[in-house]
Amino acid sequence: MIGGTSGIGHALAAGLAEHGAHVVRTGRRAPALSVDVRYRDSVDAFRNAVLERHAHVDILVNAAGYTSKQPTATMPEDQWSCLLDTNLTGVLRACQSFYGPLKDSGHGRIINIVSLGSFLAFHEVAAYCASKSALLSLTRSLACEWARDGICVNAIAPGVFPTELNNEIVKDTPRGREILMRTPMQRFGKPKELVGAAVLLASEGASFLTGQCITVDGGYLASGVNS
Repeated sequence: MIGGTSGIGHALAAGLAEHGAHVVRTGRRAPALSVDVRYRDSVDAFRNAVLERHAHVDILVNAAGYTSKQPTATMPEDQWSCLLDTNLTGVLRACQSFYGPLKDSGHGRIINIVSLGSFLAFHEVAAYCASKSALLSLTRSLACEWARDGICVNAIAPGVFPTELNNEIVKDTPRGREILMRTPMQRFGKPKELVGAAVLLASEGASFLTGQCITVDGGYLASGVNS
């Protein structure tokens, strides 16, 4: 589990563990292993540590990432590059690093966490939306390339789930109120509500399911006029 100590990643790690998975988490907090997805050596060291503990890997969940809200016209190029390096290329590094063990398992599963921003524009988070759009495309490409290796590659696109990552943007703000207005269920998601999709994608029940994205958003993408 890449990025499993807070927010959505933490909920997914706990949920998969409850359903029988042996979860090894990365993050910046104990007892997780420290990994920086911007550096291949760090990702490879995590892979080696997992193999030392468990000898094989069946599931890789890529949940690390961050956002930055600011006007795109003045966003420094280095900040743009850093965000894409973490949210997109960091996932590529993890997938490449774990490709061998997942292939060896005979039923490998990769679950990437994308976003509503993979499908829609959100004001002043162009870099984040670009990274998540590209990650959904990468998910589909890897699914097609690695299907012959017995690896299913899918994505989950959460709706708006208040976490440490986005609390300041969506809790009691005009942006948050607009999101709620556009969400048929008229509430934000709870991280534990993503667990069912993750368990499905990690299971043998998804053995013929690859290159897909399950959106868990309270109806946001399906919504037109709600009043």
